[in-house]
Amino acid sequence: MMNDANQTSQAQSRVRDLVSAEEWQVRVDLAAAYRLVALHGWDDLIFTHLSARVPGTDHFLINPYGLLFEEITASSLVKVDVEGNVVMESPFAVNPAGFTIHSAVHMNRPDAHCVMHLHTVAGQGVAAQSGGLLPITQTALQIHDDVAYHEFEGIAEDLAERERIVADLGNRHLMILRNHGTLTVGEQVSDAWLRMYFLERACEAQVAAQAGGDVLPAPAGTGEKTAAIANAGLPTVGRKLAWPALLRRLDRNDPSYAD
Repeated sequence: MMNDANQTSQAQSRVRDLVSAEEWQVRVDLAAAYRLVALHGWDDLIFTHLSARVPGTDHFLINPYGLLFEEITASSLVKVDVEGNVVMESPFAVNPAGFTIHSAVHMNRPDAHCVMHLHTVAGQGVAAQSGGLLPITQTALQIHDDVAYHEFEGIAEDLAERERIVADLGNRHLMILRNHGTLTVGEQVSDAWLRMYFLERACEAQVAAQAGGDVLPAPAGTGEKTAAIANAGLPTVGRKLAWPALLRRLDRNDPSYAD
């Protein structure tokens, strides 16, 4: 066991020397996103995935199957092709079936450099409601008109489902997978993560509001105003303020994500 651990450590230490500076930065950001998912309690044991495109290629980074999100590092992320086949030597395995949803989006949305998919309690709760995400909170109003829906087809192992996922997503950046969970995309890891934060926050608030009694609708016209302000601020607030703050939090908590 000690030899196996040493071999894994040595393999990880070589990764940074084998990839471009651009790929390494994406690896660090994606590993940070995995850790932040765990920190917020959004992980589902070893299941669900976050993926990111390697800049300038048709290769992608995804989690090593079997590691908890809190264990993932920049070096341990596995590089795969669009079919989920490993294209760079790694001591870790991947779950090709888990890449079905991600590959569909990456293949057909040039702007979707990062794809996040979760199975949280609140996200699944709203995904199981016929009305989907309701425009009843400020957080929900920020994203409501950017949310798409995809009907449940069972565990996503059928490659034919990819076409339907892409068609349902269209040009939107957030999706509720009916009876399943949540999904977001972004040009950068920080964009997808912040959208997921808002989506999950809105789902949590909706479930809490429904449990408390009658739900108060937002006044007419406030949705468009709220969404416009939020969308205009995403590149600055998300990338330049919120994401660096989240990385500082990780650095204080456990900086090993960047290894």
